[in-house]
Amino acid sequence: MPSATSHPFDAAQDLADAPRTGGRQRPKDAATLILTRVRRGSPEVLMGRRAQGHVFMASKWVFPGGRVERADPGAASASELRHADALRLAREVTPRRGRALALAAVRETFEETGLLLAEPAPPASVAGPWREFRAAGALPDLAALAYIARAITPPGRTRRFDARFFMADAAALLHPEPTAGSGELDEIAWLPLEQARAVDLPAITRFVLAEVAERLSYPDRPVPFVRMVRGRHVVEHQD
Repeated sequence: MPSATSHPFDAAQDLADAPRTGGRQRPKDAATLILTRVRRGSPEVLMGRRAQGHVFMASKWVFPGGRVERADPGAASASELRHADALRLAREVTPRRGRALALAAVRETFEETGLLLAEPAPPASVAGPWREFRAAGALPDLAALAYIARAITPPGRTRRFDARFFMADAAALLHPEPTAGSGELDEIAWLPLEQARAVDLPAITRFVLAEVAERLSYPDRPVPFVRMVRGRHVVEHQD
């Protein structure tokens, strides 16, 4: 059974990140990828700063990610999610939808940073959002992913997402350094964990960053689920 507790989440900061606008929006499926590596004995995470013109979380430092696309569920991959991660997702969504979330995290990371969490493969010509990924001679490596967190944007916000957060070691990348990507992020950098905590972060990104720090030592932690219940933020943990 999941446990529910009061969340040490900064609710005031969360509201500042995405003010209430009224109205009702159904959350859209989204996925995020947190890439980690160790340099000179210190852990680093890949982050990007959102461009100033964005309606949602402008100028904030975030992990790469975005919405699930129609092409994601059926996209080819070099490997599938590990059993434990597929099982955790299956408690929330169908296997097809869980796979789509994982693929979206990999695809969005490539689009925003140019980084390929993938295995080499013959270049292929496909239509849609996977065209450039496949043309680069790569197939997504889903086995490199660990499912580590879920969060739903509270009601009444400009954008609402039901977001799953995945984590992967940079050793699974086909090349180690990001490019300019799509331009959605105006700066992309590997940040030491302590430095990452000091930049301008959305409340949910700060929460997930703390989760990443814990998982570097305790990878089998339960998956937290952040959402609003009866007007307050709570976190539930699912083994």
